[in-house]
Amino acid sequence: MESCLHMGNIDAQRDWGHAKDYVEAMWRILQQDTPEDYVIATGITTPVREFIRLAFEEVGVELGFRGEGVDEEGYVVSSNGEYGIENGKVLVKIDPRYFRPTEVDLLIGDPTKAQEKLGWKPKYSLKDMIVEMVAADLETFRREKTLMDSGFSVARQFE
Repeated sequence: MESCLHMGNIDAQRDWGHAKDYVEAMWRILQQDTPEDYVIATGITTPVREFIRLAFEEVGVELGFRGEGVDEEGYVVSSNGEYGIENGKVLVKIDPRYFRPTEVDLLIGDPTKAQEKLGWKPKYSLKDMIVEMVAADLETFRREKTLMDSGFSVARQFE
């Protein structure tokens, strides 16, 4: 089992959005009489590092970062103890294999046209999305643990 999350460029900033919001936007586009192009985005950027920090926060782990570049790592500053993760443990490492050859440091969309013409606005915040994603992962892990504890084998998927 993996004990560390290997990441590429955690300084990259992304316009994170929830699939539920984007599906609603697509539905609204399909209701239009005339086809047009729209940018569906939140218009808000957040660094990958912050996304990671918020995800760990959701399971009661305060993550700190130290080092620079490929030597940077995320470690446990404090933990609520629920998962037995000790303070100081390294949970995130930077791996050059995950750097994109054509990395774009800032990805942000301008949803103004979609908001004005479609009346669309995202309903889910980044925090809402992370809460939902972490809850789904935890449920999967609980289910897999139950199966393994009962003697069944479980296919492990890491990417």
